[in-house]
Amino acid sequence: MNTPAFLKGLGIGLTALALSLPASAETVLRVASWVPPSHPQNSVVWPTWAKWVEEATEGRVKVKMEYGLGHPKTMFELVEDGVADASWSYHGYVPGRFKLTSIVEQPMLGVSAEAASVAHWRIHQKYLAQGDEHEGLILAALFTHGPGQIQMAKPIASLSELKGKKIRIGGGVQGELGRRMGVTSVGAPATKVYEMMNQGVIDGVFIPFSEQLTLRLKEVARHVTALPGGMYLGSFSMFLSPDFMDSLSEQDRQAIMAVSGEKLSAMAGRAWDTGDQDGYVQAKAAGVAINEVQPGDPIAQEFREIVKGMDEAWIRSVENRRVEARKALAELRQVARQYEVK
Repeated sequence: MNTPAFLKGLGIGLTALALSLPASAETVLRVASWVPPSHPQNSVVWPTWAKWVEEATEGRVKVKMEYGLGHPKTMFELVEDGVADASWSYHGYVPGRFKLTSIVEQPMLGVSAEAASVAHWRIHQKYLAQGDEHEGLILAALFTHGPGQIQMAKPIASLSELKGKKIRIGGGVQGELGRRMGVTSVGAPATKVYEMMNQGVIDGVFIPFSEQLTLRLKEVARHVTALPGGMYLGSFSMFLSPDFMDSLSEQDRQAIMAVSGEKLSAMAGRAWDTGDQDGYVQAKAAGVAINEVQPGDPIAQEFREIVKGMDEAWIRSVENRRVEARKALAELRQVARQYEVK
């Protein structure tokens, strides 16, 4: 039987159309970030997660990085408003909204960022999620940077010498530490620290070793006082848009969440630990003077006196969140320290 000419033509046309279309639909997940592309969060953490997402969704979801969309404290709103599908930020930039997350920032934890990040995620899920501080977002990870240290333009011999010094404070527990030390706090995002130190606007900054490299602080913060275990840790989250996630199939939503959570939190913390190691090496190579304080040194003893009562102050500060704060803090330290020795 002969096929009519118009059906042959239709078949040829449909074949050509099919060949011109992609083999499968592809969804782009747009990530807003605010530190330089060379920063470990952008060069390691997001690309690693992007690979996990692509593999888990069999190529149906791909991740695209976007920069320059605003101050880090606006990242939460950008994702809530759909300007970006995912982002990350430092909780200390929005102190009124985030109080429970500073549980991991309290001094004297004395563990790596990876151990702290895993504990941060587990304790949040068990105790703190009911506080709903990430309302309007889907939480993908919680993590910390490495131990915050004192990085100055000029050397100090004791913590009392910080009194009256202009110190960039990023928020969170840093603010309470600065108040107890009597510093003049200067608020600014981390990305502005180099410029501010270079111009003499600030005398120093509380920040981890990684920024000696990523923010080029080795050029301006030539004196580092490195306390054992650091002064504090900084709490961050990575988060997703509920609207974006709702646009996906249930299969792909589950696939993305399967490569997030504790797995992503641990990887992010580990990347920041590696960044600290790289920053330390670069600082030493650049001739930065590093005072590696030992536990029995006067400065270490001075610091222990300064931070007395901070646990209780934090517990009181979150009373209105109606969570088991004291129990959560004790368990976070237990989980983090057990993880550290594995």
